[in-house]
Amino acid sequence: MAEEGARELKFDIASLEAYLAEIFPQGLELYHTEELGPMSARVRLVYDDRQLRPGGTISGPAMMGLADCAFYYALLAQIGKVPLAVTTNLNINFLRKPGPTNLIADARILKLGRLLATGDVMLFSDGVPQPIAHATMTYAIPPGHHVS
Repeated sequence: MAEEGARELKFDIASLEAYLAEIFPQGLELYHTEELGPMSARVRLVYDDRQLRPGGTISGPAMMGLADCAFYYALLAQIGKVPLAVTTNLNINFLRKPGPTNLIADARILKLGRLLATGDVMLFSDGVPQPIAHATMTYAIPPGHHVS
C-alpha cells in the first residue's frame, strides 16, 4: 500500500542533482543525496571546520540547513520541477551534541497535499545510531502548480 500522497518519483539521484545544479548549485557543495524513495530522502552534510561553533559541536544553523535541504529534496522527488516550493515552517529539537563529523538526514513526507507538504527529518552523526536532532517541516507548493 502506498503512503498517503506518494507518487512515482519524478527524479532519481542523478537527475535531481542535475536539476539542482541549475536552480540551487550552492546546495550541491554542502549536501549529497544518498537515497531517494517514496516520500523520503537521505542526505549527507559533509563535515567542514567552518560548521563548528565554540565547544567543538556542529552549529544549529548547519543542522537546520541540512534538515531543510533533505526535506526539499524529498519533496522535489515527489512533485518534480517546482523550484519555488518553500519552507513555511521548520521546528527543530536538538537532542545530542554532534561531534565534528558528517551528518546524515533522514527526511520523510508524512502528508503531501496540493498546496502543503508536512513531515519530519531525523538527524544523525555519521555512524551513531542515536539521533542528534529532530525537525518538523511544512513546505508550501506554489498555487496553480499541478502536482500529478
